[in-house]
Amino acid sequence: MIGLFDRLSRPFLRALDPEDAHGLAIKALRYMPVTRAAPDAPDLAVRAFGLNFPNPIGIAPGFDKNAQVPDALLRLGFNSEGAPSALARLAARAKEGGIVGVNIGANKDSSDRAEDYVRLIETFAPVTSYFTVNISSPNTPGLRDLQQADALDDLLARVVEAREEVKPRSGPTPVLLKIAPDLTLAELDDVVGIARKRRVDGMIVGNTTITRPAALREREKAKEQGGLSGRPLFKLATRMLAETFVRAEGAFPLIGVGGIDSGPTAIAKIKAGATLLQMYTGLVFRGIGLVTEIKSDLAAALKRGHRESLAAMVGADAAEITAETWPG
Repeated sequence: MIGLFDRLSRPFLRALDPEDAHGLAIKALRYMPVTRAAPDAPDLAVRAFGLNFPNPIGIAPGFDKNAQVPDALLRLGFNSEGAPSALARLAARAKEGGIVGVNIGANKDSSDRAEDYVRLIETFAPVTSYFTVNISSPNTPGLRDLQQADALDDLLARVVEAREEVKPRSGPTPVLLKIAPDLTLAELDDVVGIARKRRVDGMIVGNTTITRPAALREREKAKEQGGLSGRPLFKLATRMLAETFVRAEGAFPLIGVGGIDSGPTAIAKIKAGATLLQMYTGLVFRGIGLVTEIKSDLAAALKRGHRESLAAMVGADAAEITAETWPG
């Protein structure tokens, strides 16, 4: 059913305004009958953060901001209506299983942004598989300031403390840190060092970029505010992923995000250091059939390399990537 919808709707959706197309896709997934997905090949299974993933492919949080279609998205492998709406929907499907993460951030007008994260952890811990501590959205004024060393250290100390306090009633809940690809390497040194000191369970690299590569064709749109995603982000995000991997030194797994729109780009992310992957923009341009395509390409890559699991590929090219010229 999903495959048929994908083939029929893709030309129509691409003709719409991106936000309209996104909204229509969510509605379609919401009302489609739920069917059980075919099992993935065992060699695609990944264990990370204490969780067992049937394959490494996930959907970036921006795709389903209001938790409207988590089960439809599970069949594939910041601004929102607010915490109460998302909480109600996640609570209603809590017994359905699957790994569903909650992306948390501070309100733009908050006087104590760290407290916002703490309250969200206390609220959502019973209904989430893991938390993404998002300090890198370019759409919330000043949010990226939390990536600075002192602010980040205080935030992660309070977040991890809150997670430990809710553990007796909610069980262990991994905490992942999502960063921007626009950090300097000196800033990245601080961020990874603090993440390791505060014992976060993983990092996500990365969010959208506020830079505008010279190769962008639509120069007028490039002047607009906000984060750039998709293919133009791939090289920068992958470089930052590799830089993070060599700094983490195996302390925790990484999720690679940014410009994944094919099997080769997914494989490149894994070799740069990603244990898991997340997609968003690639689905808009390639359709949801892209997930099946990537899983097939990953399985083929394992056979070509005579590897028994994806773990053997993780970070294989990271050192080489960090020696390359900085992407422009």
